[in-house]
Amino acid sequence: MIAAAIFVFASLALLQFFFWYCRALIAATSRVELSDATREVTGIENRHVSGDDFEKLSQLVHLCPEAGGDAMGLRFIRMYHSFLGLLRIGFHAFAPNAEGWAERERASCSYFTAVTLDARIARTRLLLEEQGSNQR
Repeated sequence: MIAAAIFVFASLALLQFFFWYCRALIAATSRVELSDATREVTGIENRHVSGDDFEKLSQLVHLCPEAGGDAMGLRFIRMYHSFLGLLRIGFHAFAPNAEGWAERERASCSYFTAVTLDARIARTRLLLEEQGSNQR
């Protein structure tokens, strides 16, 4: 019985840490402006991103080479986005305010992914410029 209580407590603590880590990742990118090139590629206008844009943005991110070890953060945000999708469905019937919160969080996950895409595009351009200047 004590082992089960310890397991539940440790699991809840780990889950809480996961949520706070994901929120910190999202907060770090919430004030970042996207470049015009990324806006054009993604179709994002005026920082308006939907939670449903996440899959499209994730696919675009995976087309670019990894930049600066951001793959772990993307994995965590993907899990957080999936969990929020489950919460949104669960809250639909009995807590419409919580459903709205979950959708705003999903949109934040999408914006995080767009910022990551922007960073990868910028890094790829920089590498191409360096490679071009080294060949001359």
